[in-house]
Amino acid sequence: MDPAVLREDMVDSLQYEAKGVVRSDEVGLAMRDVPRHEFLGDDRSAYADRAFERHGTTVLAPSTAARLLEALALREDDNVLVVGAGIGYTTGVAAEIVGAANVHAIDITRRLVYEARRNLSSAGYGEVLVDRRNGMDGLPEYAPYDRILLEAAAIEPPRALVTQLADDGRLVMPLGAGSQSLVSVGPTGSVEERHGPVLFKPMLVEGEQADTVERNRTVREDREHAERGSSRRNGWEHEWLDWDERLQGTR
Repeated sequence: MDPAVLREDMVDSLQYEAKGVVRSDEVGLAMRDVPRHEFLGDDRSAYADRAFERHGTTVLAPSTAARLLEALALREDDNVLVVGAGIGYTTGVAAEIVGAANVHAIDITRRLVYEARRNLSSAGYGEVLVDRRNGMDGLPEYAPYDRILLEAAAIEPPRALVTQLADDGRLVMPLGAGSQSLVSVGPTGSVEERHGPVLFKPMLVEGEQADTVERNRTVREDREHAERGSSRRNGWEHEWLDWDERLQGTR
């Protein structure tokens, strides 16, 4: 079937059926125009409303991507940063709305950076700048940003991302650990709006990438290792054995 027809059906279902996650003309028109199959390489499954696993990352279902984009409330010519670009689809929809030259995207996994660049170029958004960076640091060279989208969960808004917001900027992110909410954060770092429950993987730090050849322990793992070690005796802490008594008992 023609991918354009599949896209129309996909967006119709996101607008008019029980989901109702596409509410604005901007997001609806952009999702009808962006060729999602260029990001997934499969005409039919690309337009199914389900998530995929690819290169160690989750490719968001179209309904989830729509929720993020609606919360972001993009305006024409906004300067946008996407943190956790993955394969690049959400970035492509943002580029369709605000213009590819106004969108910057970063990912901590080098393989995904290369893939996002290829996919965006194939889809017609080659002007998007995609770089390998630690998401916690953002991309200060091109700040301030009118909108920042974080496609990974954190227990609090990353300070660097908040400082890179424009005076009337907005950071959209999944907030929380076990229980998460999609929230909009303002330039002061406070939550300004909640958009319902979500479930995202936590933001990665150096050493946690899926394509790391030899992974070093992360700060989180160091802390857990230390906690386990505090309740376990090392060899020199064990009680001394009376070897003379032991030997006498074997005679």
